[in-house]
Amino acid sequence: MAIMGIAGASGFLAPSALASSWGSGNDPYDIPKYGNVTLLHITDTHGQLLPVWWREPGTNIGTRKQHEWGVTPHLVGNHKLDYYGIKAGTPEGYALSCLDFDALAHKYGKIGGYSHIATLVKRYREQVGADRTLLFDGGDAWQGSATSLWTRGEDMVGAQNLLKEDYFVGHWEFTYGAERVEYLLKNKLKAKFLSQNVFTIPWDELVFDPYDIREVNGVKVAVIGQSFPFTPIANPAYFIPKWSFGIHPEHMQKMVNECREQHHADVVVVLSHNGADVDKKMASQVNGIDIILGGHTHEIMGPKPVMVNKTIVINTSTNGKFLARFDLDVGKGKLKGWRFHYLPILSNMIPADKEMDEYITKVRAPYAKKLAEPMAVSESLLYRRDNFNGTFDQLICNALREEMDCEAAFSPGFRWGYTKLPGETITMEDVMGQTAITYPQVTVTEYTGAELKNVMEQVADNLFNPDPYYIQGGDMIRVGNIQYTFDPSETINKRISDLRVGGKLVHASKKYKVAGWAAMQKVEGTPVWDIFAKWLKDQKTVRVDHRDLPVLTKNMRGNPGIAFPKEYEL
Repeated sequence: MAIMGIAGASGFLAPSALASSWGSGNDPYDIPKYGNVTLLHITDTHGQLLPVWWREPGTNIGTRKQHEWGVTPHLVGNHKLDYYGIKAGTPEGYALSCLDFDALAHKYGKIGGYSHIATLVKRYREQVGADRTLLFDGGDAWQGSATSLWTRGEDMVGAQNLLKEDYFVGHWEFTYGAERVEYLLKNKLKAKFLSQNVFTIPWDELVFDPYDIREVNGVKVAVIGQSFPFTPIANPAYFIPKWSFGIHPEHMQKMVNECREQHHADVVVVLSHNGADVDKKMASQVNGIDIILGGHTHEIMGPKPVMVNKTIVINTSTNGKFLARFDLDVGKGKLKGWRFHYLPILSNMIPADKEMDEYITKVRAPYAKKLAEPMAVSESLLYRRDNFNGTFDQLICNALREEMDCEAAFSPGFRWGYTKLPGETITMEDVMGQTAITYPQVTVTEYTGAELKNVMEQVADNLFNPDPYYIQGGDMIRVGNIQYTFDPSETINKRISDLRVGGKLVHASKKYKVAGWAAMQKVEGTPVWDIFAKWLKDQKTVRVDHRDLPVLTKNMRGNPGIAFPKEYEL
């Protein structure tokens, strides 16, 4: 496997000379020392302590006035591999794309797992020195699994502490409520939590420290935190009623200036949970940031980072799939040079760390029997991540519609939720891996045709708005028994046409019975995992031969964010 590396200095990008091959006797994770400071970054692990399968999206459309065609992160399949100069069928091709996923998964194994991440982190600390290495966690660590939900994040805090993380920001963490977040941050987590964009209501005072200045190997490193700016919009606001969020680029500029002018920082790093497109725009507006370590949208932005306004921008995937490493040559008040490495955590290639392995076994033990309960066997590849319905989403929509006796179903376009291979048994752990949230109640709503269209248009605008500051980072709402034609390049209220339920045109005033979950208001209802588990048990065997995908308009032909155009009748 060619190690994924990029070297940079003076604002220029050039291919790294670093290369080795799996099977040649060389170690692909062996990285020569460079500079005087090393940054390690993980993000969006979503509660997955163990290795998982993770299929990259087949659709990740860039449409913003068409100028984002061919621009990372809106590249998939062969388009992405060609951009990075990586061959399909290789370990790198498996890590970076959705192509031939089932076959390559059997060949190269699962990704992530805190035991394997810990092994690599420890190795690099020993190699370059723990005193010159910082480990960053970009958030969304406490949510996405049964055990993270049932322990209310504490199982993940234990793993973070064993990793000896230095800095942390948040998003889904806030859905445990302000009181729980503050308790874990003050009493359990050893990493420093930073956020320059979370304020009290109504006093507009910072809730958390906005930045930290750390002397590392004789140079001053400033770290500024940016938690998810749309938390009270994308998730229920009642969890954090006394806190306000936002992007706040003006305040970010003020924080950068303080770090530079008052504290004489030599390098400024932003640990962000904005999402890739938001980070790129923020970098274009704020001067003085050297590196943005980004998360939230689960994008692969390696092995080549993006340069915006002299700022290096990356996003480090999800589920522990990659560890990003920056080796920096920092001078007085200046980043003189850097090397970047995007390291896939292929669990078959990295031995498990004994200490972390023992912790994971212990923390999961009380729940082991419940987690292993079988539900059904899948005959299909089940995945979630995609701009439109994933196969796991389709099963959830089918379950909601049938169990709740509804004409149609909605399911949120969450980007978390790992993959299952054909022939595998879906367990209760897997059900929770797609549904584990603190507001899981299923509801049945009667929407008029006009309301149906409005809901879908609003979500579509969140995904495809031409201004990144209006993009919250999820995917399109998942639908069951709903058909439509879709133009991502249009404006709000004009993207959806030929809307149908059960193949019949929707009438604006007619009412339709729709099942859904993850309501933004407090509601009563059965948790979605109970309904999904019951349906799976009744089915015994499941397969997905049809997904409720839109028909995309012809102007999407050739879009490099679409790997399989035939799926959309293009």
